[in-house]
Amino acid sequence: MQLSPDDIIFWQGGFFKLNATIVFTWAVMLLLTVGSMLLARRLSTGMKRSRWQNLLEVVVTAIEKQIEEVGLTEPRKYLGFLGTLFLFVSMASLGTIIPGFKPPTSSLSTTVALAICVFVAVPLFGIEDQGVKGYCRSYMEPTVIMLPFNIIGEISRTLALAVRLFGNMMSGEMIVGILLTITPYLFPIVMTALGLLTGMVQAYIFSILATVYIAAAMGGTRSGNQPETKE
Repeated sequence: MQLSPDDIIFWQGGFFKLNATIVFTWAVMLLLTVGSMLLARRLSTGMKRSRWQNLLEVVVTAIEKQIEEVGLTEPRKYLGFLGTLFLFVSMASLGTIIPGFKPPTSSLSTTVALAICVFVAVPLFGIEDQGVKGYCRSYMEPTVIMLPFNIIGEISRTLALAVRLFGNMMSGEMIVGILLTITPYLFPIVMTALGLLTGMVQAYIFSILATVYIAAAMGGTRSGNQPETKE
């Protein structure tokens, strides 16, 4: 039983291996790119809108609402990055209903890559909001002694983010695989639904944690209805 897409090799030349992780990752990215282009091709600003546009607006509004509730006052600014993270992980999980498809998030290399994206985005958003000096100063709060500990914490939480997503996705795949092996004719639909639910929950948790990290880098978690007060 092959649980990790890294074990499925489509082509190999020397040290280079074209495994299922690479193929399915690019397949998900291509699907998201083409799908977004098709959905955004005929957007309407009037009262008459297509069902696909209504669905798109519901998804975008929901993501923006979640970003705002975490504490980022300008959710549209972070929608592209955080929304893409959520859609990629969720679409990778939904792809399990396709025979032969293995979610790329079942590979540690994919989850590490996603965590590195968050690791890079956090200081970029923080520097854009506070400037280089202001962001670097946050690593020395409340005292300069905390500088090495804050740096270690930044690295460790990135590692934890990758391992958490990988572990949860692999555990779900393993449970489904074991149960389907034991009872292939009794519970396939139920177990597939369980796997989809697990994947969607992990997509939500991963995106929320990324939002929390960015909100922390912005210097606080104030909501849009609670302006900063100056003494």
